[in-house]
Amino acid sequence: MKDVLLLFDIDGTLLDSGEAGTRALNKAFQSLFGIDDAFRGISMAGKTDTQIIKEALSLHGIDSRNGVVESVMNRYIELLKVEIDNPRKRLKPGVKEVLHTITDLGLPMGLLTGNIEPGARIKLGAFDLNRYFPAGAFGSDHDDRDMLLPIALQRFARLGVEVPPQRCVIIGDTPRDVRCSKIHGGRCIAVCTGPYDADTLQDAGADLVLESLEDRERFLQFLAAEVN
Repeated sequence: MKDVLLLFDIDGTLLDSGEAGTRALNKAFQSLFGIDDAFRGISMAGKTDTQIIKEALSLHGIDSRNGVVESVMNRYIELLKVEIDNPRKRLKPGVKEVLHTITDLGLPMGLLTGNIEPGARIKLGAFDLNRYFPAGAFGSDHDDRDMLLPIALQRFARLGVEVPPQRCVIIGDTPRDVRCSKIHGGRCIAVCTGPYDADTLQDAGADLVLESLEDRERFLQFLAAEVN
């Protein structure tokens, strides 16, 4: 299993930020454009931050060119640093144990997330998880989540971890996580700790569906039996 790369989603998979990201985005739009509840009606699950921001700008008739998206992201990061300090944030079940087990096995792991990188690091930092993830691909790398796996592979190759997409396992909680692995020939473990149930994730094509990462036995059995 040593030549397997595990790539984790963040929101809904590793943690619940207590809606810190949503509040920070809404406050950024209110601060910059005077718009309240700017993301009403916009589905966020599985999308990149940049895609979500552009959809909201379009919805409200705001031109996304000339540095506007970057201004929103910068303001969002300022606000997220405050919003992440809330009593509702929590790790998803089994996360610490799975990360410790993967570390003990010596398997490389990273991130594949729709969060822009500074936002990802803020959320993970609230739980002291950044140390597990030396690299990855982020919503700041591309609007389209489906384009992130090759970017993650390039970054890990520079760290001396060279694996093909077929040796990558994405762990996520939405059909978009499943799809972004499958279009490149990768594998996906889907967890029901986000907004989607097991049937939906199975129908999306996940190779393994777990109720949560507490099911370490099936997680490790999958890596041993399916990826080798």
